[in-house]
Amino acid sequence: MASVLTASGGFALSAADRERLARRVSAALRRARRHGEALAAITLRLDGGVDPSAVVGASRRPLESAPSLGAGAQAPGQPGDAWFCFEQPDRDRAALGALGTAAALEASGPDRFKLVAKRWRELASHAACDPPDGPRGCGPIAVGGFAFAPEGGRAPHWAGYAAASLHVPEVSLVRRGEDVRLTFCVLACPDDTVEDLVARVELRASELRFGVGLPLLDPDPAGRYRVVSAMPPEHYEQAVARGVERIVAGDLEKLVLAREVQVHAPVDHDPAAVLGVLREAFPSCHLVCAGRGDAAFVAASPELLIRREGERAATLALAGSTRRSADPAVDDHLGERLLRSTKDREEQAIVVRRIARTLRPVAVWVTAPEEPELVKMTNIQHLGTPIRAQLARSVSAIELAGLLHPTPAVGGEPLSVAAPLIPALEGFDRGWYAGPVGWTDLDEDGEFVVALRCALLRGPIARCYAGVGVVRDSDPAAELAETEVKLQALLPVLAG
Repeated sequence: MASVLTASGGFALSAADRERLARRVSAALRRARRHGEALAAITLRLDGGVDPSAVVGASRRPLESAPSLGAGAQAPGQPGDAWFCFEQPDRDRAALGALGTAAALEASGPDRFKLVAKRWRELASHAACDPPDGPRGCGPIAVGGFAFAPEGGRAPHWAGYAAASLHVPEVSLVRRGEDVRLTFCVLACPDDTVEDLVARVELRASELRFGVGLPLLDPDPAGRYRVVSAMPPEHYEQAVARGVERIVAGDLEKLVLAREVQVHAPVDHDPAAVLGVLREAFPSCHLVCAGRGDAAFVAASPELLIRREGERAATLALAGSTRRSADPAVDDHLGERLLRSTKDREEQAIVVRRIARTLRPVAVWVTAPEEPELVKMTNIQHLGTPIRAQLARSVSAIELAGLLHPTPAVGGEPLSVAAPLIPALEGFDRGWYAGPVGWTDLDEDGEFVVALRCALLRGPIARCYAGVGVVRDSDPAAELAETEVKLQALLPVLAG
């Protein structure tokens, strides 16, 4: 690669790359003086062995040393570095890592997806960057997520995770197979200078650390871990029972109810180490770590909400689940029983119908198999139906996520009835749990997954979330047991 690693493990731009960056910045400044602001970026090829998540994990700025990043560069009320990792190892080693904030895109309310998409479209249209080359996700991107509810994420522990919050990172790394690209990005405002903006990029480059893996969890931590339900288990069973009553009364077909379980550790949770364990344990899942200041939101989600590549869109309807077994015969039996379960098949069909109905107005065609298939994760198996669509017009990945969210897999059917019932029966702020999390690029392609099997880490407290779909035949005790199975994705990692 043209640019080089320094003796201290940092990264230094070559003279040619620095000159190219200066040209991009100069072009961005001219555009900023017409439009108010503009992104400038360059993209470099790295060695295929670079681990994007490990670079991000090793290169985060400590909270107390994060400098001011200039106009528009810091999320409102957000201290320190923002960072983001998004992986699916089994899909050709797909990984994306992002660090810092060149620009923050935030909104709340029912139009939050449209508002953030519009802001990103404006930034993308004025960007001065290298021609597209390399895997999807290289070049300037926006990363982050959305709360489940239009005004969600207001509880104090969700500080930094707004109802809609995407960041344009200063540094992003993307890997597909052995192809790894590194992008530096900066936001130019009319009063900035080429020298100052180039210096800002060079400072961030010098802080990058390569050749360091993700940290390991302490195998024998001192102190005691406590696992407690935010609400008594009996509260959850009563909520399910009330949901069934409303369904039997004909008010709705399905309602998804979740619970929160907290892990109180003797030391602060290490999100980068947690991500490393999840990556080894769940290579087929979509692995997410979104760091904001002193908090991190981690997930090992089995559910793709939307993937847009040009005019093609894909999603996965996921509903109905059962446990796994180490005995292959028992495991197969559990899977077959799930496939024949009337209750789970009904739950799955509700999700498929809603997704297909939502996509049809913006698509030439929508296709889905008639029968669901088994989607097997390390500790759980689901009924899943892949759904694909050919878009009739250009609808961005962010807007598609807004159209589909929340699917009946995490909300209910009809949503108008389910939406107010969910917080009333659950009794807590879901925040980003069950919301879309992911990324988008300059072409407005991208991927968003449903934030499931997730936890919010802040200091020594981890808040874990799991929910189930309640239908007419749901049994409260069985649904409580199903949440316990889903919580096993994270509890063993977080509880020592």
